[in-house]
Parts: sequence; structure tokens; C-alpha cells
Amino acid sequence: MEETEQPEDEPKSGFFARLKSGLQKTRSSLAGGLENIVQGKAKVGPELLEELEETLLIADVGMETTAFILEDLKKDVAQNRIRSNDEVLQQLKGRMIEVLSQNINPITFAKNKPLVILMVGINGSGKTTTIGKLAQRWKQEGKKVLLAAGDTFRAAAIDQLQVWAERADINCISQKSGADPSAVAYDAVQAAVARDMDVVLIDTAGRLQTNQNLMEELKKVKRVIGKVLPGAPHETLLVLDATIGQNSISQAKLFHEAMELDGLVMTKLDGTAKGGVLLNLSGELKLPVHFIGVGEKAEDLQAFDPENFVEALISG
Repeated sequence: MEETEQPEDEPKSGFFARLKSGLQKTRSSLAGGLENIVQGKAKVGPELLEELEETLLIADVGMETTAFILEDLKKDVAQNRIRSNDEVLQQLKGRMIEVLSQNINPITFAKNKPLVILMVGINGSGKTTTIGKLAQRWKQEGKKVLLAAGDTFRAAAIDQLQVWAERADINCISQKSGADPSAVAYDAVQAAVARDMDVVLIDTAGRLQTNQNLMEELKKVKRVIGKVLPGAPHETLLVLDATIGQNSISQAKLFHEAMELDGLVMTKLDGTAKGGVLLNLSGELKLPVHFIGVGEKAEDLQAFDPENFVEALISG
């Protein structure tokens, strides 16, 4: 199996710089807060721990995940095993990386093609744009990519995906607005098999996650895909908008209950100070985060790396 990687022509330094820049708002609220608190205290003690806890909660890290991150630190401080500010920061970073690393499961391209990816999420989350960026990324890596405009509820979504397809010189399977999305998915997977494609990305409708009709429609799409190609979809990914903070937790839980998600994509991290919710999602849902969006450009959709993410947040 072949794992997805960042494009070879992307220098690691430039890749990291964009990540760091894209996380600036969360850096200022979360990492800036953590660093200022730690370095601003002459003494490592209970007052410092209280302020750290408050900062993590404000950044939407969540109660349970915050408790986990600070658990060992509180014990070590109480028993005088940690005395320096630098030790506090290093342990914070280590625990954050641990939270984000516990569910890592990279998307792989199997020899039995095509890899079928079903993308779900509410309107406005950046789902269709994410599909376009992933398609462009994999096309540049030499993969044969096919798109499916399964959000037949919105004509604009069909048009948007077709624009991405044309831009990257990729075929897009679509029908007129109002068509059965399951039929679009069926045609796309059938075409992907016939054309020996490496990957097919299927867009879906995105009305509110509490809409029962939407969930039933998505379940039907998933069943139909499995009938065309047993075992597909191989990945069902939820696209979440980072700017909605804690609301992404309830979204993810409802989609996971209905669709048995395989992973997450978090978009718009550059537009929020609430990027700490990524830690909350990883801690609570136990699902891998595959990609994060830190800007408008195609290359700003990056494969998620826990160590790079935490380093970009907390490094000076």
C-alpha cells in the first residue's frame, strides 16, 4: 500500500511556515496564552495550573481532554517533579501530541483500485472545496482521479465541483440538479472501475445534520456504493468548519452515529482562534484527523501531522 504524502516539490520549511501562519489566531489565543502564562510565572504551582486549564477551555479543547492534558502535570507539580517553566511547556506539548496521535490511520491507495471516498458534512463546511483541493493534490502526485457531484440538492455545488474538475483537468460525473444522489454515486463508482481510476471522491448534500431525511439519503448513497464495489466506500470522511468551535463536536457525533465515519477533515483553521477543538474532537471521538485547511490555496489543505501541528502552535 502507498501512503499519501505531501507533494515532493513542497519544501518542508515552506510547508511548515504556511501551517504556522495559518494557525496564527489559535496560536495567539491558545499557544500564546499558554506560553505567556508559563513564562510569566516566577513559580510553578497551583495558580499556574489553574490559568493553563482556563486557557485550554477557552480554546475549546474541552473538559475531558483538558483534564487528560493536565493530569500528569498536576501530579508532577504537586510532587515537585517539575520545577521549571520549560519543563511545563514540554510536558504540555507532549500530552497534546499524544491526544492527536492516538487515532492516526493514514489514507492508503490499495492495489485493488479504485479507492472510494465519500465526503459528508453540512453546507458551508468547505466540503466541495476540500474535494477539489484533494483532487488537485492527488492529480499532481500522478493519481488518476474522478469526481462525483453528489450534492444534487444544490445546483451551485454541482457547478463548483465542475469548476474544480476543469481546473485540474479531471473528469466529473454529474446529473442535473434534483437528481437522485445515489444514482450519481452509482455511475461514478461504476465509471471509476471501468476506467481503472486510482481514487473517486464523492460529494454529498449537506443540510443540517439534524435533518433525518439527509441522514437517510446519505445512508442510501453508502449502501448503493457498496453494491457497485463490495467494501466501498473505503473512507467516509466528515468535513468540519473549525470556526464553529464546540458545535463541531455535536455535528461529528451525529454524523458518526449515522454514517460510521472513518476520519475527519478540519477546514478554516486560519479563520478561528478555536483551533483547540481539534484536540477535543480527537480525544472524544477517537477518529483520525486526515487533513486540515489553513488557507484558501490548494496547498493550504495539508495532511495532518500531530507533531507539526503542536510545534506550529507552540513554537516561538
